Amino acid sequence: MKQEIVPIHSLEFLSKEILELTFISEYLASTAKPGQFINIRVGDNFPLLRRPFSIFNVDENRVSIVFNVIGTGTKVLARKQKGETIDVLGPCGNDFLSFVDDSFDTAVFVAGGIGVAPFRFLTKKLYNNKQIVTFLGGRHKEQIIASGLQNIKIATDDGSQGFKGTVLDLIKDDFSKNMYKRPRFFLCGPTRMMKAVSEFATGIGADCCASMECDMACGIGLCQGCNIEMNGGDKKYRLVCKEGTIFETKNLKF
Repeated sequence: MKQEIVPIHSLEFLSKEILELTFISEYLASTAKPGQFINIRVGDNFPLLRRPFSIFNVDENRVSIVFNVIGTGTKVLARKQKGETIDVLGPCGNDFLSFVDDSFDTAVFVAGGIGVAPFRFLTKKLYNNKQIVTFLGGRHKEQIIASGLQNIKIATDDGSQGFKGTVLDLIKDDFSKNMYKRPRFFLCGPTRMMKAVSEFATGIGADCCASMECDMACGIGLCQGCNIEMNGGDKKYRLVCKEGTIFETKNLKF
């Protein structure tokens, strides 16, 4: 990884709630892998700490992230203009491709809300090699971002788009009707959702990995602040930023 000051190429709304920020970086575009994140210093002096964002898309020399405006850092980002610069550090963490092998045939992507972030990039890397089915969940339709995905199935809590109910409800309904050859689940979103989906995956004998969310100060493992508890193994805790963010769910103590 390395630190760069990069120019903003564009900032646009993908829905009423979600923005996509695209910047230019030859280095990140050539080195980043699906599931990795970048740590952004959103302001010159405030906020002090960097903010982690999954890499949403890579297109030639352009790299994109997506975000909701929910706190101080994202409010600052949302006011950025084309041509301004931001300070980025990355690519950080491990990647979903490390969990791709010959042990499965169907990649089952499950995203809750902004958890969709890594799956467009991952779809680009897998669509020639694996069958893909994508489950998207949100409270309502403004939380659903489906561009660049494949075989999409949508659930909203209020029924404003797709299946009415949780994404787990949709998965259970879909798997009762369809046979997927040797599935492996790839998860990103709220921890409660990922825990529930991983239990479903275990119940049908499928492997499952998840991109875990955590507050990160440094993003490179120095501050030791993003510990996550493991379910046995040689270490009781691991660092989300350095040893993740992606873990086999069977090893996690949710």
